[in-house]
Amino acid sequence: MKQKKRRIFMGSLCEQIVYNVSDGVRNIEEYDPEKIRKDRFENEEAYLKFKTEISRRNHLRQFHANFSPTSIYCTPTFDDEWEVHTFEEAKIVRKRFVQTLKRAYPDAVIFLYMGRGKSTNRIHFHMVSEGIPVEFIKKKWKYGQVRHPDHLREHCWYDGVDHGQDYTGLANYLFNHWTEEVGGHRYFRTKNARKPDMEPATEVRVSGGYTEKRPPVAPKGYKLVDVKATKYGCIYFKYVVIPKAPRKEKSKQHRHAGRLD
Repeated sequence: MKQKKRRIFMGSLCEQIVYNVSDGVRNIEEYDPEKIRKDRFENEEAYLKFKTEISRRNHLRQFHANFSPTSIYCTPTFDDEWEVHTFEEAKIVRKRFVQTLKRAYPDAVIFLYMGRGKSTNRIHFHMVSEGIPVEFIKKKWKYGQVRHPDHLREHCWYDGVDHGQDYTGLANYLFNHWTEEVGGHRYFRTKNARKPDMEPATEVRVSGGYTEKRPPVAPKGYKLVDVKATKYGCIYFKYVVIPKAPRKEKSKQHRHAGRLD
């Protein structure tokens, strides 16, 4: 049994995955610890839950690889005149809107999510974009209001700790917006979205290996903020770029795990 470690850099985050590889595994360099045979799960529900969590983690990596405090989060809504009643209709509007934005700003990166309001039951969008001015977004959304447009935060707080540009809270909120009624993919992203920087796996040579209480050394300029282990043999260590001290007026802002209200 060998213990391997892989680092993934994405924006201001670094994730280090530590996992065991049995001696009988061939092509050890191509071994992917996040791909597990279906027959290892006790039932279909457990398998689907595992796949959802892998999708969530991949979304989180993509999100951080593309967005920063220069990026804009907003909620485009439909007024009575333009209200859509099905997600098939909403997808047509989404396509047209994204095409309009990309014609003007071809290098822009856009992630767009669809869902229904809990109280209104009306379809709306959430959008995170990089490279498009707020005023242009508001001007080109002709279907209603663009609510709460703002930049992503420089300081996100989790349990009273400053995680800097760690948008896990916002990313998970958006990921969870999908329902079976939406169908298809959980979210739309433009083809030019950047991928996380995944380093090749290396063999752990530390005596005794790494554990949840014995993490790998943080990359220079980063600090460890979270550790999670799965029953399938992976340990995920999350590091964030050490944030600069926030200005006093910003340090008192509502600490909502990176989500904009």
